[in-house]
Amino acid sequence: MKALATLLASAAIAFAAPATAQSFVVTNATVASGDGSEPIESGYVVVENGKVSAIGSGTPASNLPAIDANGAWVTPGIFATVTSLGLWDVGAVSESNDTRAGGAPFSAALDVAPVINPSSQHILVHRASGITRAATVTLPSSSIFGGQGAVIDLGADPDAVTQARAFQVVALGEYGGRIAGGSRVATHTLLRAALREASANRAATSADIRSDDVLLTRFDAAALAPVARGEQPLYVYVERASDIRSTLALKSEFPRLDLVLVGASEGWLVASEIAAAGVPVIADGLDDLPANFEELAATQSNIGRMVKAGVRVALNAAAMQNPRNLNQYAGNLVALTRMPGADGLTWGQAFAAITSVPAAISGMGDKAGVLAPGAVGDLVIWDGDPLEVGSMPVKVYIDGIDQPLDNHQSRLKERYRDLDESDLPKGYDW
Repeated sequence: MKALATLLASAAIAFAAPATAQSFVVTNATVASGDGSEPIESGYVVVENGKVSAIGSGTPASNLPAIDANGAWVTPGIFATVTSLGLWDVGAVSESNDTRAGGAPFSAALDVAPVINPSSQHILVHRASGITRAATVTLPSSSIFGGQGAVIDLGADPDAVTQARAFQVVALGEYGGRIAGGSRVATHTLLRAALREASANRAATSADIRSDDVLLTRFDAAALAPVARGEQPLYVYVERASDIRSTLALKSEFPRLDLVLVGASEGWLVASEIAAAGVPVIADGLDDLPANFEELAATQSNIGRMVKAGVRVALNAAAMQNPRNLNQYAGNLVALTRMPGADGLTWGQAFAAITSVPAAISGMGDKAGVLAPGAVGDLVIWDGDPLEVGSMPVKVYIDGIDQPLDNHQSRLKERYRDLDESDLPKGYDW
């Protein structure tokens, strides 16, 4: 604790400055770069003008303001992919919940970028947990298409959107089948028809919704056109092995598709086929039991076996209630390597699955989720191993800017930490 207090004090002295991109160096740190390698002891990270300029071991040749980490862990910010961050505050209060749009006349055309709320308490809470960037999107509801997701940062400024219309989502499998009419057959028919219509690009010439539309409005078809051209990734929610094979087979009909599998609880059964197709996976972290019929072969070793087969895998934040638990799930995958007969990940692989890999899948490869020259200055200083449950960030930088870590939850904690019972509301006086 003394080391952390010293670190925080030195940081406060060095950066009693306004919220602008800072140039500094963190020394004497255990540095994890996020690229899959193991941590560097006695390492340093140099940040200049909001970007990482150097990383290494020993003492850097730099005259920039320095933070002595006293051996604390320094990592890139966590990248949470497939989230609803910024789209809701209270789930049960529809006025504050924009995660679904089942009553809208649109599907693929839905675009979350204009409605991201950077002041959402969920963004503040997750920033304090070390998440600096996220991919966020609405859920498929009245259509198998969920709309266009955005890549955002969790900085304390009004400009949250890093990349609008970064990807499109579609639900296949059981969930997609229910939406499409009660069967996977309807799902695949609808998806193929939509992609063919988008390929024909009939949408770009009119601002009117066609009165005789059966499947897609012109706006939805226009939104799918970049998907058909391979200019926008298509995130496919799919779990069962046979559904994964059917998804990979789409490439034979639509060779330009840039596919990403989401979920893939039975991915290990077809791992070699996924690897051969070069399709990345955003997988559920610890599916150990089937939650439904499409996950009968679910196992905690799913991710370990897919990575072993050569599949690029990121952890799916949509599979957990709070994306802030991503580092806990990654740590569990490391622990899994110690279980006889199980397949997990090395520390470096597990940390990459919540940093550089999701960033690369989201189109920010080499620019986020890593500590490397040229990458954004998203930096987290932790009070311990970030893959241990009890570790928490003590400093978070986004684009080289020191971020506030207080939020509604932290204020409640302080309010009731040493509460005098005489201050309790009368309702508690019984």
